[in-house]
Amino acid sequence: MGCGRVGATLAQSLESRGHSVAVIDQNPDAFRRLEAGFSGNKVTGLGFDRDTLRTAGIDDTYAFAAVSDGDNSNILAARVVRETFGVENIVARIYDPHRAEIYQRLGIPTVATVRWTADQVLRRMLPMGMTDEHRDASGRIQLAQVDVHPAWTGRPLHALEDASGGRVAYVTRYGEGLLPTPDAVLQENDVLHMLLAVADAPAVERVLTAPPAVDA
Repeated sequence: MGCGRVGATLAQSLESRGHSVAVIDQNPDAFRRLEAGFSGNKVTGLGFDRDTLRTAGIDDTYAFAAVSDGDNSNILAARVVRETFGVENIVARIYDPHRAEIYQRLGIPTVATVRWTADQVLRRMLPMGMTDEHRDASGRIQLAQVDVHPAWTGRPLHALEDASGGRVAYVTRYGEGLLPTPDAVLQENDVLHMLLAVADAPAVERVLTAPPAVDA
């Protein structure tokens, strides 16, 4: 739902991967953002209207993304699709980060546009810190990209876990993701991705952006 720049890009990306796609937008002119070769279904209407959803093929849908410009419309559509039509794979774009957290706790996966953009800007402004990459439905567990002080280089990953209380999920090395092994060591230019409790994030960030203690 939503054929703005995000919706159009998403629809075309899905179609290029071999999926059948339907796009809903209440403004028929919005479909002009789709490439001329787009072969998916274009449905004019409200994305939370049941008849519109049925026209788009909701009864045979694997996943639904609500990416219109309105938070209320996106949440309403996501709830109708999940609760009325039983589609489990849903996601809603939300501009208000506080509302996004609330809906996340209610089990509606959200993409908080404002928070994501702010995090990306901060990452480029402040070299040392943490960027939230994903949170579970309860909002209590997060996957975060954590900047690490250079002095940790050469240390085993379990030493970072022991010192910070976080868990290394994977490491990006030369552009490729690597799952940690028991004897894995942090190398120069590695990008660290950790699982941790949201409440522990400040402590994890504080430990890993500082040099390790002598006995770490």
